[in-house]
Amino acid sequence: MNVWTPDLDAAAKRPVMVWFHGGAFAYGNANAPRLRGSRLALQNDVVVVTVNQRLNIFGHLDLSVAGGEAFAASGNAGTLDMVAALAWVRDNIAGFGGDPDCVTIFGESGGGAKVSTLLTMPAAKGLFHRTIIQSGAAVRLRTRDRALALTECVLRHLGSPSLSVLQSMPVGDLLAAIGPAEQALGPSPMPLFDRYPFGPVVDGQIVPAQPFDPEASTVSPDVPLIIGDMKHETANFLAVVDKVWNRTLSEAEMEQRVAAIAGPNTGRVLDLYGRLYPGLNPAERLIAITTDCNFRIRSLVLAQRRAALRRGPVWMYSFAWETPVLGGRLGAPHAMDVPFTFNTLDLTNATGGSSEAQALADTMSSVWAAFARNGRPDHPSIPSWPIYDTDRCATLVLDTVCRITNDPRGEERRLWQDITGTL
Repeated sequence: MNVWTPDLDAAAKRPVMVWFHGGAFAYGNANAPRLRGSRLALQNDVVVVTVNQRLNIFGHLDLSVAGGEAFAASGNAGTLDMVAALAWVRDNIAGFGGDPDCVTIFGESGGGAKVSTLLTMPAAKGLFHRTIIQSGAAVRLRTRDRALALTECVLRHLGSPSLSVLQSMPVGDLLAAIGPAEQALGPSPMPLFDRYPFGPVVDGQIVPAQPFDPEASTVSPDVPLIIGDMKHETANFLAVVDKVWNRTLSEAEMEQRVAAIAGPNTGRVLDLYGRLYPGLNPAERLIAITTDCNFRIRSLVLAQRRAALRRGPVWMYSFAWETPVLGGRLGAPHAMDVPFTFNTLDLTNATGGSSEAQALADTMSSVWAAFARNGRPDHPSIPSWPIYDTDRCATLVLDTVCRITNDPRGEERRLWQDITGTL
């Protein structure tokens, strides 16, 4: 855990912003240069905390059957680490000038999923007071049955060791078991919503229910929420495919990839994106399709179901500024918003030193800090940002000129909500 504060004036009571890093509950850490919390703290007079916790097989191997009561919470060990971090903030942050009664939890990608999870955990209730989910909505988490099935795959791969042998096993052996076990488990029956083979377990107690399925959790319903996504989320994931990167993907190859996702709805998907984006080549249309059906649909469903509670307010955004680096082929990809959030663009190579990007980083970090301070994202650098509802679907578009747009990419949203049965 790292703590960043403008100074160590313990008499101050500044808003606290607690960051949970990305990495799909499987990898990552809170120590990267782009997460240097001193920038956000100094420029906005807030206290910033960045958190590490147990991940992957080390934090989420469910041994509750094999180990009995002593291992009842093992599948959620990493999940409980997050609660322990927030309890530490409650008990200690005043010593750093932070206000334990004004805590915002925020995170990107897997970090956003961690925020989603904390919203459904009774043990976390009252430990935070505002939430921000960046490209990481977790509508669903692992079921107990699926978690135990994965454990069986792990133990079988390792030769069915006893618990004592398992606990003394070299780290490398445990890491080597992850891939084969996940492959043996096979895909989830709800692949667009079920995420994180090793991640939190809906066990009925620590995580009592799915966070946002079939409706939003009512554990912490009054906590304000900002949620959003990136315009080209999957551009960096697909960059490893040479034909996508070089923009030589054929129509047939694109259709094959879409069919693996959309199945019997493939024709509908291809027809809509072909009509809406006639100027995009197949690789670019694939990025648009996978962005919408993967990251964006989850953010939209989460926002809609949370707004339906009519309790804590929800604000929706979409990050649309496109980086010129690498010939502009990435657009606005997954995770590029992180150094904008922390105002650490000069510590990355994400924007090519663009003055427009720096202005947007100043805006985004200031808006996030204003929300942490007041519970509302009001700031002179953006237009008045309406609360999200399913009639207007008002969305703040973060770009060179920030603007409010109602139901952006609405046709795509309706198509994927129809396909997933979430309309």
